[in-house]
This record gives sequence, C-alpha cells and structure tokens, in this order.
Amino acid sequence: MYLAEFRTSCPYCGEPLVLLLDESDQGAEYTEDCQVCCRPMIVSALALGDCEMMATVRREDE
Repeated sequence: MYLAEFRTSCPYCGEPLVLLLDESDQGAEYTEDCQVCCRPMIVSALALGDCEMMATVRREDE
C-alpha cells in the first residue's frame, strides 16, 4: 500500500491541510472534516501515474 501526502487548504476557513491519499482511493470521492474548523469537505482523489496522487477539495454545500 502506498500513501501519498497531498497539501491543500480548507475551502471554508482557508487553513493549510495535509491529506494522506491511498493508491486504492483512485477515483474515490469521500467526505472529510477540516482538521481546523471541523466543516465537512468533499475530497476527490485521482491517480496521476506511478505512485502519484492528487486530490481536489470542495465545500459540501457547492
């Protein structure tokens, strides 16, 4: 199992966040609470290639 660190910011409060993405999350969409303001954000994970992952985060109410 490969875990990739992805740095982003909360779509609500703007605080920087680090998400750990598992290669098996490819194509997955899940809800995760911000570690700072506790609001729910939608995380969409995408594999870019060999052991490279990326994600997008958006507000739950979008």
